[in-house]
Amino acid sequence: MIELRKFESLGAANHGWLDAHHHFSFASYQDPARVNWGSLRVWNDDKIQAGTGFPTHPHDNMEIITYVRTGAITHTDSMGNEGRTEAGDVQVMSAGSGVRHSEWNREDVDTTLFQLWIIPDERGGEPSWGARQFPKDNRSGQFVALASGNPEDGALPIRADAKVLGATIKAGESVTYTTETSRHLYLVPATGLIRIEDVEAKARDGVAITQQDSITITAVEDAELVLVETA
Repeated sequence: MIELRKFESLGAANHGWLDAHHHFSFASYQDPARVNWGSLRVWNDDKIQAGTGFPTHPHDNMEIITYVRTGAITHTDSMGNEGRTEAGDVQVMSAGSGVRHSEWNREDVDTTLFQLWIIPDERGGEPSWGARQFPKDNRSGQFVALASGNPEDGALPIRADAKVLGATIKAGESVTYTTETSRHLYLVPATGLIRIEDVEAKARDGVAITQQDSITITAVEDAELVLVETA
């Protein structure tokens, strides 16, 4: 099954400082057909104005992955961590038994990002935070694990049977991802235009995929891809 979820069909809320679009039910946007995809619970597409952000607030029992598309975001938390994650890079916060944090755009330009929430395999545990640079050249023509529950992937760790992957592909080129038919995949082009079989997806569209043992993605235009695989 390959289901296109056009950007225009997503839930949306514009708060002035924050222009948010929701692939899944979130806050005031509630759609019983779009509550989660496997253990992927949230995929928010956010634009945060310069000099603004999310003030300190709590989380627990969720793996929160932030993929910065443009600009940068600065994270601080109750564990004493502080870090700046810029375009193309990733941060992961395992909320565990509970943590308080803020995410602030301290840049002089708007920041755009994808924030993903994945339900952990087990509740509780010590919270943690980490960030990593992932140069786009390393992802050219192939998927690279950015965050993963499998230590062998060499990615930022998450406490879930899941992976977050990134790739860039040039127009006319293809990349194939192999999986198992029981797994759930959710793919969003951050930029560009792609085709999967007879489904064409533009930047910021969502593609929900399951019951496939592999998918081949062809770039109609140069594209930057973010893919989540979960149980």
